[in-house]
Amino acid sequence: MPNPERKPNQQKFGANYKLLGKDYATPDLYAKVTGKAKYAEDFRAEGMLFCKLLLSPIPHGRVKHLDARKALAMPGVKAILTEDDLPAPADSVTDLGVVIKANRQGEKAVTMEPLYQGEPVLAVAAVDEFTAAEAIEKIDIEFERLPFAVDPLDSLRPGGPNARREGNIWVKPPVPAAKPGEKPPAPPPPQVGELKWTQADFAELKQGRLPMGKAQDEWSYGDLEAGFKNAVLTLDETFATPDTSHQTLEPRSTLAYWQNGKVFVHMGTQSTVQTLSALGRWLNMDPSQIVLISEYTGGGFGSKATGYIFAIIPALLSKKANAPVMMRISREEEHFIGRARPGFQGRMKVGFAKDGRITALDMYAICNNGPYDAVGDANASGNIVSLLYQPPAMRWRGVTVLTNTPPRGPQSAPGGMQGIVIMEPILAKAARKLSLDQVDIRRVNCPEGKAPWGPIRDGKRAHATSAFLKEAFDRGAEQFRWKERIARPKRNGSKVRGVGVSSSCFFGGSIGFDGLFLVKPDGRIAIQSGIGNLGTESLSDVHRVVAEMLGVPWEKCDLSWGNTSKNLPWTCVSGGSQTTHAMTRAAHAAAMDGKKKLQEIAAKTLGGKPEEYEVAHERVFRKGGGTGMTLAQAAQRAIQLGGIYDGHEPPDDINKFTKASIAALAGQGLVAAAKDKYPRDGQSFSYVASFAEVEVDIETGKYYITEFLAVADVGTVIHPKSLSGQILGRSILGIGHAIGQKWVFDPHYGHTISRRFHHTKPPTILDVPVDMQWAALDIPDPETPVGARGIGEPPVGGGCGAILNALSDALGDEIYRRTPVNLDTILTSLEAGRPVQDPLTAHI
Repeated sequence: MPNPERKPNQQKFGANYKLLGKDYATPDLYAKVTGKAKYAEDFRAEGMLFCKLLLSPIPHGRVKHLDARKALAMPGVKAILTEDDLPAPADSVTDLGVVIKANRQGEKAVTMEPLYQGEPVLAVAAVDEFTAAEAIEKIDIEFERLPFAVDPLDSLRPGGPNARREGNIWVKPPVPAAKPGEKPPAPPPPQVGELKWTQADFAELKQGRLPMGKAQDEWSYGDLEAGFKNAVLTLDETFATPDTSHQTLEPRSTLAYWQNGKVFVHMGTQSTVQTLSALGRWLNMDPSQIVLISEYTGGGFGSKATGYIFAIIPALLSKKANAPVMMRISREEEHFIGRARPGFQGRMKVGFAKDGRITALDMYAICNNGPYDAVGDANASGNIVSLLYQPPAMRWRGVTVLTNTPPRGPQSAPGGMQGIVIMEPILAKAARKLSLDQVDIRRVNCPEGKAPWGPIRDGKRAHATSAFLKEAFDRGAEQFRWKERIARPKRNGSKVRGVGVSSSCFFGGSIGFDGLFLVKPDGRIAIQSGIGNLGTESLSDVHRVVAEMLGVPWEKCDLSWGNTSKNLPWTCVSGGSQTTHAMTRAAHAAAMDGKKKLQEIAAKTLGGKPEEYEVAHERVFRKGGGTGMTLAQAAQRAIQLGGIYDGHEPPDDINKFTKASIAALAGQGLVAAAKDKYPRDGQSFSYVASFAEVEVDIETGKYYITEFLAVADVGTVIHPKSLSGQILGRSILGIGHAIGQKWVFDPHYGHTISRRFHHTKPPTILDVPVDMQWAALDIPDPETPVGARGIGEPPVGGGCGAILNALSDALGDEIYRRTPVNLDTILTSLEAGRPVQDPLTAHI
């Protein structure tokens, strides 16, 4: 039962603001709660066809024989798409003019050499789904089976199978030297190579310890040898984290059609503007010839950061059949193509001083990559561990291995979550061995201020913009009544209670994007938002900065979003917890530009100097009283003045995408546009201190999470209810990794056994802690004008780590060596007096 003494969060935010820090009705709320919100699958077009996919039944093979004549002869079948119909991979160009060469070994929308069970081989378009599915059954197809690997360690063994014919890892070729007087050439794309360890490297595997053969990447700083020599306690632990599907509620269903040479794509994506270039690359088209419609997206968690390559299947079928094509993706298909977090097989050796301070840390991570583009989780894990636990000496080594399992992608706190989950049980164990309080050992090791992180580059290590994690632990320990809890008796019959605490953090923001809005002749503010609407509410939250700075009620602001034909600005990817930070900065820059133009218009119209005017209460007027004009009048005057004021002369330094949008909006009012050029000293991170209590029945192994608290250091709070949803929702995502979420494979056949929710075990409402609370410090980050940072990912590692540490507090340190922790793990380990579950085999 919920603790009657614990009340829901009653913090007050935004003391110095009228809008920021206050709850409000978001512009998409009514449509969502009434069912009027239209997701990709809800759209219909005249003459629309439906497509179905033929998926590979094997983990690795080549199509030896394909005969589709019977399918094409069926009434209602209009087109079939194979690899031969795909456009050639296209190079891309960054904003700075750097060419990124196309990777011809990268993923394709459909392929004749599938690299995992469930990979699309071809697609059929027909008048309805039944006909398309029946046509697939009539296709005569034969595969040549090829060697496969589902476990990275198996692939690293001498003579072990490779996931691809060329090898089992990605290798970066050397960059060619620049010719005299010419620009440096574009770096070549990565290539698949091979890495094998020796038999001697695997000697430690028999003792349940991770082998540590030749690393693919590594870095270090500090005196590792001296750090371990000075330690009073050294722990060397092996741990495995699970591969987990993103399992977004909306699958990758997509509608596409062509009009006047342009392709219109309805799809779910996290990032409206940034998805255009990805679609252009996959279709080998100029992005200006693509219109993306994505007003509502049913979740992403990183898997739809810039869309998905399979969106081009209905687009290409539509062109081939000369009709709109809808591709509806089933839950099982989504499991295969919907991306997942890569599992880690990891090992950490950590030295501790008497007071619990870490003296040295040696980390090795093997990352299960899937068959395609390399994920960055392994390297990110080292960066986050180096920041969160501040070891004075550290070595990180990593290998990212290709396997014949569904493709991986960034999932909330990619790499950071895995690193935290491996590290946190070691910290908890060290505290018990050193007789230290669990909160105290984290406080003594956590980052403060401009804390250093990562390897040495150009002679120095990078640093954070700020860190107030100690304050979060202090706030959390008080609100959770930590001292009182640890003094209580643990055992009551067969029930044992345990409490746990965890540190967590992740990157919290990027810089350099554009803001854009209009003051219209009727005085209303038309804000253009290129942010994806994936459920985080940053779509509108960040733009309240504009209304705040201009002194305009939010009710008089109109938001345009979700359609790239609506003249949107250049916007960050909605992923990596960067949106709130990046786009409040861009909104602030645009608001400053608008304010400056309003002051100049007033001075030109009413006399005096621009600095003699201020903007507030929907007016621009002389300071201290006197003449002024309404925003409506100023907008009308902007149209008369033209030039920089109504958009006919856009700023030089904004992105060309924003310039094109301004050109379409010119002459409609006062156009305010600016690039975020504010300075920033350091990299932005956000932090969370998580607390949990569990109750375990040692007769059955069943356990419940009775209470949970997460305290966030995310800078200025912009929207409390949205923040609450992110802190608690992402904590639940982390909790899922602790209590049940995972993949299971048949190692003999390479087949996925876990394909549905009841197999992969994402957390349900029945798994959510009975009493779940949150809090935020609301301390502004000093390196950004509004002070706000992102929160989407930092809670995840803490959600998992706090549960794991509560379980070890209840049951002891010799219960688990991998996540998730299931009741059979608890019962068998309690009976044996040691961890029984295989610590290293993938996908069990």
